[in-house]
Amino acid sequence: MTDQDVLDIFRKAGALLEGHFILSSGRRSPIFLQKALVFSRPDLSAQLCEALAQKVRSAFGRIDVVAGPAVGGIIPGYELARHLGCRAIFAERVDGDLTFRRGFAIEEGERVLIAEDIVTTGLSFRETVEALAPLPGAVVGGSCIIDRSGGVANVGCELISLASIQFPDYAPEELPSDLAALPAIKPGSRGLV
Repeated sequence: MTDQDVLDIFRKAGALLEGHFILSSGRRSPIFLQKALVFSRPDLSAQLCEALAQKVRSAFGRIDVVAGPAVGGIIPGYELARHLGCRAIFAERVDGDLTFRRGFAIEEGERVLIAEDIVTTGLSFRETVEALAPLPGAVVGGSCIIDRSGGVANVGCELISLASIQFPDYAPEELPSDLAALPAIKPGSRGLV
């Protein structure tokens, strides 16, 4: 599956938006990937995650556990685990830090893959790597549907993406005039109270 094939699936779901968006990192972009619209479609989710599972298997071999951050890693993590034939767990915020709760466990020797939906700065990914550090098992790498940093983001481990596209993004004080002229909206979930 090519980068364009992935974007076409996002377009099909109405999930590739254009305007002036505030990303979860606080940066601004004329492009927003409303992945919730893709993941509301099991047919599209399965198509993307099956293709990603093939890339993951080629890169990392056997995977025993797919672990992702809530909320973004839950659906792709589950669907990826289904295609890899393993189980899926997720970390959630407790007092601001990601932690694995709900009885989720990783056994000694298990091979762990981190799964995320979209990578922009890699912050949630790095936080998931930190949450996994005290647990037994070994993080073999990470995966995402789209790496919107184009491979630049530091995620704390090797990253396999289904698509890697560097979408433009700007610090709020460095907006181009055409973007600054549009009202900014924040369609993501980070920072909601």
